[in-house]
Amino acid sequence: MGGWLRRYGPVELLTRLTARAGTAGPLPGAGEQRIRGYRTRAAAARPERDLERAAELGGRFLCPGDPEWPGQLDDLGDARPVGLWVRGRADLRIWALRSVAVVGARACTPYGAHMSGYLASGLAERGWVVVSGAAYGIDAAAHRGALAAGGATAAVLACGVDTVYPRGHAELVRRVAEQGLVVAELPPGSHPTRSRFVLRNRVIAALSRGTVVVEAEYRSGSLATARAADRLGRFTMGVPTPLAGGATLAPIRFRLAIAA
Repeated sequence: MGGWLRRYGPVELLTRLTARAGTAGPLPGAGEQRIRGYRTRAAAARPERDLERAAELGGRFLCPGDPEWPGQLDDLGDARPVGLWVRGRADLRIWALRSVAVVGARACTPYGAHMSGYLASGLAERGWVVVSGAAYGIDAAAHRGALAAGGATAAVLACGVDTVYPRGHAELVRRVAEQGLVVAELPPGSHPTRSRFVLRNRVIAALSRGTVVVEAEYRSGSLATARAADRLGRFTMGVPTPLAGGATLAPIRFRLAIAA
Protein backbone atom coordinates (compact mmCIF):
# COMPACT_ATOMS: atom_id res chain seq x y z
CA MET A 1 0.00 0.00 0.00
CA GLY A 2 2.83 2.37 0.79
CA GLY A 3 4.37 1.73 -2.62
CA TRP A 4 1.07 2.43 -4.35
CA LEU A 5 0.66 5.67 -2.41
CA ARG A 6 4.12 6.80 -3.49
CA ARG A 7 3.44 5.84 -7.09
CA TYR A 8 -0.13 7.03 -7.60
CA GLY A 9 -0.86 9.47 -4.77
CA PRO A 10 -3.83 9.13 -2.39
CA VAL A 11 -6.55 10.43 -4.73
CA GLU A 12 -5.64 8.20 -7.67
CA LEU A 13 -5.15 5.18 -5.42
CA LEU A 14 -8.55 5.63 -3.79
CA THR A 15 -10.12 5.97 -7.22
CA ARG A 16 -8.56 2.69 -8.33
CA LEU A 17 -9.66 0.90 -5.17
CA THR A 18 -13.26 2.12 -5.31
CA ALA A 19 -13.88 1.93 -9.08
CA ARG A 20 -16.30 -0.68 -10.41
CA ALA A 21 -14.84 -4.04 -11.34
CA GLY A 22 -13.21 -3.93 -14.75
CA THR A 23 -12.91 -0.14 -14.85
CA ALA A 24 -10.07 0.40 -12.38
CA GLY A 25 -6.44 0.69 -13.38
CA PRO A 26 -3.99 -2.06 -12.42
CA LEU A 27 -2.42 -2.32 -8.97
CA PRO A 28 0.79 -4.29 -9.49
CA GLY A 29 2.62 -6.18 -6.77
CA ALA A 30 -0.28 -7.84 -4.95
CA GLY A 31 -2.44 -10.87 -5.59
CA GLU A 32 -6.09 -10.61 -6.55
CA GLN A 33 -7.26 -11.86 -3.16
CA ARG A 34 -5.36 -9.14 -1.31
CA ILE A 35 -6.58 -6.46 -3.72
CA ARG A 36 -10.17 -7.64 -3.17
CA GLY A 37 -9.60 -7.22 0.56
CA TYR A 38 -8.33 -3.68 0.03
CA ARG A 39 -11.36 -2.89 -2.17
CA THR A 40 -13.73 -4.18 0.50
CA ARG A 41 -12.10 -2.01 3.16
CA ALA A 42 -12.06 1.04 0.89
CA ALA A 43 -15.76 0.63 0.11
CA ALA A 44 -16.60 0.43 3.82
CA ALA A 45 -14.48 3.44 4.83
CA ARG A 46 -16.35 6.44 6.16
CA PRO A 47 -13.70 9.14 6.66
CA GLU A 48 -16.19 11.88 7.56
CA ARG A 49 -17.56 9.72 10.36
CA ASP A 50 -14.03 8.97 11.60
CA LEU A 51 -13.13 12.67 11.64
CA GLU A 52 -16.33 13.51 13.51
CA ARG A 53 -15.64 10.81 16.09
CA ALA A 54 -12.08 12.04 16.60
CA ALA A 55 -13.31 15.62 16.98
CA GLU A 56 -15.76 14.49 19.66
CA LEU A 57 -12.77 13.26 21.66
CA GLY A 58 -10.80 16.44 21.04
CA GLY A 59 -8.60 14.58 18.57
CA ARG A 60 -7.31 15.20 15.07
CA PHE A 61 -5.88 13.40 12.04
CA LEU A 62 -2.34 14.05 10.84
CA CYS A 63 -0.83 13.05 7.51
CA PRO A 64 2.58 13.55 5.88
CA GLY A 65 3.09 17.19 4.97
CA ASP A 66 1.12 18.56 7.92
CA PRO A 67 3.09 20.96 10.15
CA GLU A 68 2.62 18.59 13.12
CA TRP A 69 3.75 15.47 11.22
CA PRO A 70 6.92 13.95 12.80
CA GLY A 71 9.49 13.87 10.02
CA GLN A 72 11.35 10.87 11.48
CA LEU A 73 8.41 8.63 10.54
CA ASP A 74 9.47 9.17 6.94
CA ASP A 75 12.50 6.99 7.71
CA LEU A 76 10.12 4.02 7.41
CA GLY A 77 9.90 4.56 3.65
CA ASP A 78 6.94 2.76 2.11
CA ALA A 79 6.09 1.37 5.56
CA ARG A 80 5.37 4.89 6.82
CA PRO A 81 1.86 5.28 8.27
CA VAL A 82 -0.70 6.79 5.91
CA GLY A 83 -1.59 9.08 8.81
CA LEU A 84 -1.95 9.21 12.58
CA TRP A 85 -4.92 9.91 14.83
CA VAL A 86 -3.94 11.98 17.86
CA ARG A 87 -5.63 12.93 21.14
CA GLY A 88 -4.04 15.54 23.36
CA ARG A 89 -3.05 19.19 23.22
CA ALA A 90 0.70 18.86 22.65
CA ASP A 91 2.41 19.10 19.26
CA LEU A 92 3.42 15.57 18.22
CA ARG A 93 6.25 16.72 15.96
CA ILE A 94 7.87 18.81 18.71
CA TRP A 95 7.46 16.06 21.29
CA ALA A 96 8.90 13.39 19.01
CA LEU A 97 12.12 15.36 18.59
CA ARG A 98 13.03 14.66 22.23
CA SER A 99 11.44 11.30 23.01
CA VAL A 100 12.52 7.89 24.30
CA ALA A 101 10.55 4.64 23.98
CA VAL A 102 10.42 2.55 27.16
CA VAL A 103 8.97 -0.88 26.41
CA GLY A 104 8.91 -4.39 27.79
CA ALA A 105 7.00 -7.42 28.99
CA ARG A 106 3.38 -7.43 30.05
CA ALA A 107 4.13 -10.14 32.62
CA CYS A 108 7.05 -8.27 34.12
CA THR A 109 8.76 -8.73 37.47
CA PRO A 110 8.39 -6.21 40.32
CA TYR A 111 11.99 -5.20 39.62
CA GLY A 112 11.14 -4.51 35.98
CA ALA A 113 8.10 -2.42 36.89
CA HIS A 114 10.21 -0.45 39.37
CA MET A 115 12.98 0.17 36.83
CA SER A 116 10.50 1.19 34.13
CA GLY A 117 8.83 3.74 36.37
CA TYR A 118 12.18 4.96 37.68
CA LEU A 119 13.63 5.47 34.21
CA ALA A 120 10.47 7.12 32.92
CA SER A 121 10.21 9.57 35.79
CA GLY A 122 13.89 10.45 35.44
CA LEU A 123 13.52 11.04 31.72
CA ALA A 124 10.38 13.13 32.24
CA GLU A 125 12.08 15.27 34.89
CA ARG A 126 14.86 15.99 32.39
CA GLY A 127 12.45 17.12 29.69
CA TRP A 128 12.21 13.92 27.65
CA VAL A 129 8.93 12.52 26.36
CA VAL A 130 8.35 8.89 27.34
CA VAL A 131 6.76 6.83 24.54
CA SER A 132 5.21 3.41 25.17
CA GLY A 133 2.28 1.21 24.19
CA ALA A 134 -0.14 1.45 27.15
CA ALA A 135 0.00 -2.32 27.73
CA TYR A 136 0.10 -4.03 31.11
CA GLY A 137 3.46 -4.38 32.81
CA ILE A 138 6.45 -2.34 31.66
CA ASP A 139 4.46 -0.01 29.39
CA ALA A 140 2.01 0.96 32.12
CA ALA A 141 4.82 1.53 34.62
CA ALA A 142 6.58 3.81 32.12
CA HIS A 143 3.49 5.93 31.52
CA ARG A 144 2.74 6.15 35.24
CA GLY A 145 6.32 7.10 36.05
CA ALA A 146 6.23 9.99 33.58
CA LEU A 147 2.80 11.12 34.77
CA ALA A 148 3.86 10.99 38.43
CA ALA A 149 6.81 13.25 37.64
CA GLY A 150 4.46 15.73 35.97
CA GLY A 151 6.19 15.03 32.68
CA ALA A 152 5.24 14.20 29.12
CA THR A 153 4.25 10.79 27.84
CA ALA A 154 2.72 9.44 24.62
CA ALA A 155 0.84 6.16 24.25
CA VAL A 156 0.91 4.55 20.80
CA LEU A 157 -2.08 2.21 20.50
CA ALA A 158 -2.76 -0.82 18.31
CA CYS A 159 -6.41 0.23 18.07
CA GLY A 160 -8.40 3.43 17.58
CA VAL A 161 -7.87 6.42 19.86
CA ASP A 162 -11.44 5.92 21.12
CA THR A 163 -10.87 2.26 22.03
CA VAL A 164 -9.31 1.31 25.36
CA TYR A 165 -7.12 -1.79 25.32
CA PRO A 166 -6.55 -3.39 27.69
CA ARG A 167 -9.88 -2.55 29.34
CA GLY A 168 -8.25 -2.20 32.72
CA HIS A 169 -6.30 0.82 31.48
CA ALA A 170 -9.27 3.11 30.84
CA GLU A 171 -8.17 5.50 33.58
CA LEU A 172 -4.52 5.38 32.52
CA VAL A 173 -5.32 6.17 28.88
CA ARG A 174 -7.62 9.01 30.01
CA ARG A 175 -4.80 10.50 32.09
CA VAL A 176 -2.33 10.17 29.23
CA ALA A 177 -4.78 11.92 26.88
CA GLU A 178 -5.18 14.76 29.38
CA GLN A 179 -1.51 15.22 30.30
CA GLY A 180 0.15 13.86 27.15
CA LEU A 181 -0.76 12.32 23.81
CA VAL A 182 -2.61 9.21 22.65
CA VAL A 183 -1.59 8.18 19.13
CA ALA A 184 -3.00 5.52 16.78
CA GLU A 185 -2.46 4.56 13.18
CA LEU A 186 -5.91 2.96 12.93
CA PRO A 187 -9.12 5.00 12.66
CA PRO A 188 -11.59 5.39 15.54
CA GLY A 189 -13.55 2.25 16.32
CA SER A 190 -10.72 -0.11 15.33
CA HIS A 191 -9.92 -3.00 17.66
CA PRO A 192 -6.49 -4.57 18.27
CA THR A 193 -5.30 -7.77 16.62
CA ARG A 194 -1.99 -9.63 16.80
CA SER A 195 -0.82 -8.18 13.47
CA ARG A 196 -1.78 -4.67 14.54
CA PHE A 197 0.45 -4.93 17.61
CA VAL A 198 3.34 -5.91 15.35
CA LEU A 199 2.69 -2.93 13.07
CA ARG A 200 2.36 -0.59 16.05
CA ASN A 201 5.89 -1.46 17.16
CA ARG A 202 7.49 0.11 14.08
CA VAL A 203 5.70 3.40 14.83
CA ILE A 204 7.04 3.43 18.40
CA ALA A 205 10.56 2.75 17.12
CA ALA A 206 10.45 5.41 14.39
CA LEU A 207 8.73 8.06 16.49
CA SER A 208 11.38 8.14 19.23
CA ARG A 209 15.10 8.93 19.32
CA GLY A 210 15.88 5.63 21.02
CA THR A 211 14.31 2.52 22.56
CA VAL A 212 14.95 1.07 26.02
CA VAL A 213 13.90 -2.54 26.63
CA VAL A 214 13.45 -2.99 30.37
CA GLU A 215 12.32 -6.63 30.44
CA ALA A 216 11.10 -8.86 27.63
CA GLU A 217 10.82 -12.46 26.59
CA TYR A 218 13.50 -13.53 24.15
CA ARG A 219 10.90 -13.65 21.36
CA SER A 220 8.62 -10.71 21.93
CA GLY A 221 7.13 -7.57 20.46
CA SER A 222 9.43 -5.49 22.64
CA LEU A 223 12.52 -6.95 21.04
CA ALA A 224 10.88 -6.47 17.65
CA THR A 225 10.60 -2.79 18.54
CA ALA A 226 14.31 -2.75 19.41
CA ARG A 227 15.18 -4.43 16.10
CA ALA A 228 13.12 -1.85 14.21
CA ALA A 229 14.85 0.96 16.11
CA ASP A 230 18.25 -0.55 15.30
CA ARG A 231 17.41 -0.81 11.59
CA LEU A 232 16.36 2.85 11.62
CA GLY A 233 19.64 3.91 13.20
CA ARG A 234 18.09 4.78 16.55
CA PHE A 235 19.73 4.15 19.91
CA THR A 236 18.81 0.72 21.30
CA MET A 237 19.33 -0.07 24.97
CA GLY A 238 18.46 -2.73 27.51
CA VAL A 239 18.31 -2.97 31.30
CA PRO A 240 20.23 -6.03 32.55
CA THR A 241 19.26 -7.53 35.88
CA PRO A 242 20.77 -10.12 38.23
CA LEU A 243 17.49 -12.05 38.34
CA ALA A 244 17.12 -15.49 36.80
CA GLY A 245 14.61 -16.30 34.07
CA GLY A 246 14.09 -15.92 30.34
CA ALA A 247 12.22 -12.64 30.54
CA THR A 248 14.86 -10.86 32.58
CA LEU A 249 17.79 -12.18 30.56
CA ALA A 250 16.43 -10.99 27.22
CA PRO A 251 17.71 -7.38 27.49
CA ILE A 252 21.22 -8.72 28.07
CA ARG A 253 20.99 -10.74 24.85
CA PHE A 254 18.80 -8.53 22.73
CA ARG A 255 21.68 -7.12 20.69
CA LEU A 256 22.39 -10.69 19.58
CA ALA A 257 18.71 -11.06 18.73
CA ILE A 258 18.83 -7.85 16.69
CA ALA A 259 21.89 -9.05 14.82
CA ALA A 260 20.19 -12.38 14.11
